[in-house]
Amino acid sequence: MAEDWQNGGFGLYIHWPFCQAKCPYCDFNSHVSREIDQSRWVRAYISEIQRVAALTQGRVLNSVFFGGGTPSLMDPEIVAQIISEIRKSWPVANDLEITLEANPSSVEAGRFVAYRQGGVSRVSMGIQALNDRDLQRLGRIHSVDEAKAAFEIARKTFDRVSFDLIYARQDQTLEAWKAELREALSMAIDHLSLYQLTIETGTAFGDRYAKGKLRGLPHDDTAADMYQATGDICAEAGLENYEVSNYAKPGAESVHNKIYWRYGDYAGIGPGAHARLTLDGQRYAIESWRNPDKWLTAAEAGSGENVKTPIALPDQADEMMMMGLRLIDGVDTRRWENLSGRPLQTSRLDHLEDIGMITRSDHQLFATPDGRMVLNTLLAEILVD
Repeated sequence: MAEDWQNGGFGLYIHWPFCQAKCPYCDFNSHVSREIDQSRWVRAYISEIQRVAALTQGRVLNSVFFGGGTPSLMDPEIVAQIISEIRKSWPVANDLEITLEANPSSVEAGRFVAYRQGGVSRVSMGIQALNDRDLQRLGRIHSVDEAKAAFEIARKTFDRVSFDLIYARQDQTLEAWKAELREALSMAIDHLSLYQLTIETGTAFGDRYAKGKLRGLPHDDTAADMYQATGDICAEAGLENYEVSNYAKPGAESVHNKIYWRYGDYAGIGPGAHARLTLDGQRYAIESWRNPDKWLTAAEAGSGENVKTPIALPDQADEMMMMGLRLIDGVDTRRWENLSGRPLQTSRLDHLEDIGMITRSDHQLFATPDGRMVLNTLLAEILVD
């Protein structure tokens, strides 16, 4: 009998925790370090790959994602060694996707050919804004001209290139965002990740906001209008809103991220990396040591894992629903009911459909565009006992 994770596939996430500078909005596990012994780090990554591969022998690997931090600060030779070890450790899909996140500075752009030669097939660039004033406000260390030049190099080097933009920025108007998005779409792009600026506790922006010093943020209604306009403009350009914050032309969707959203299994290697792995029939939530030095020492000693928690079947069902409703493909309710051991409440689904929050087709449940705008509230209604 097939295990549930096989509905989503199997991926591998590699976390590189280092950046040149810490962006004020970022709450990822990223650190600035003057000296990095990359040869020591690659040995630790390879050791962890071998350990995880021994636990998941025979699985076909669908995707690899180098995230961070700024993985484009990794020496290309290091990336190539890691990819070589991965290919030795698992059978891989014919269409294996290997993505590397990159910052669009001219120095890193010059390394793109070497990354391609090492096995990277897709690049995701953190451009974030297409005007220099907002790039400076966001703490980015590249200019718009550098970003565009790096994008052109990447587009000529890799089969697939995506980039990120942040909207609902300080003093940004709806019309300004529309113009910026159209400019982004004119850059011959087939995938965009478009995120509303969120103010996270523990970040520099979070501290400023708490003190009343982060001014000019758009009102909620304006941010909602920006989200609606984003979907409309991307649709006009042939990019489908296949996930809440991601837009792609048919066939250009992120394979790796769809493993998350389809609630497949994924291994996580590197400081603070998370995983969902099914081992001997039990799915586990796994977290690695967050501190880079602690993770490195632990990995060298035999395992970078810090926490490994079994996930009860009803909790797996709820996680699957929370991830799956982000996708335009929706959720198979039979899968949810098989995991949870109970049916969804038909009367509640009827009500949510009546008010335009969901649609249903056979055994598939979809969040409507209105439902996706209030997804947390929608999930609370669907998952109530």
